[in-house]
Amino acid sequence: MSTKEKLPVREKMRIIHDSKRPTIDDYTRTIFDDFIELHGDRGYADDYAICAGVATFQGIPVTVIGHRKGKNTEENIKANFAMAHPEGYRKALRLAKQAEKFHRPVICFVDTAGAFCGVGAEERGQGEAIARCLSDFMALRTPVISIVTGEGGSGGALALAVADRVLMLENAIYSVISPRGCASILWKDASREFEAAERLKITADDLYAFGMIEGIIPESSSLMRNVKKAIGEQLRELMNVSQIDQLLEKRYEKFRKIGIFAE
Repeated sequence: MSTKEKLPVREKMRIIHDSKRPTIDDYTRTIFDDFIELHGDRGYADDYAICAGVATFQGIPVTVIGHRKGKNTEENIKANFAMAHPEGYRKALRLAKQAEKFHRPVICFVDTAGAFCGVGAEERGQGEAIARCLSDFMALRTPVISIVTGEGGSGGALALAVADRVLMLENAIYSVISPRGCASILWKDASREFEAAERLKITADDLYAFGMIEGIIPESSSLMRNVKKAIGEQLRELMNVSQIDQLLEKRYEKFRKIGIFAE
């Protein structure tokens, strides 16, 4: 947990949209060794909005999957602003299944306002692709770690966040819907997105208090070192679980508890 003063959610939303903020390409280049990006869903096309490949982490072979954002307008347009198409989620699941086959842990980086909702994406089965990720990641017989590094919006984020351990950077947000989308639906006024963000309780501190995430990674000049340390700690714990069935049972129970409440 960070010891710094907590920032208001509107300031966090400004920070996560800073063009200088690290992207999946920064993480694969800095934290992992020998990263090799793999492409295509073997059914339709490759989706640049999802980066997926194999690497080593402290000598351990791993699979890395994440939403891709750019550093400028041109790069963001190429990556569709990290709003993945169904083939992107099918590529992610293909790589996750490959990781299961070769007993590689899966490490996901979540940073998207949501899955792309264009006509073509819907025609090619966007909802089914996300649902398949949710279902199959729940039963994936290998350790899974997900880190929300910026925006964690809607099913597009959750598709890569069904994990044994979900962590968030301290300024990240994670929600069932983007604040702008919520304001547009609830009040028919997208300009009230900051008010919606406050009410949604979407910050790392909120979600940690609710028990929906396992930890918060401090942001500082040593952000990459902090992320690398957190991944190392979580991997050591998860790889010490002697039986994969025990890991799956804990993963299932973790998500079944979400939403339980008492009046």
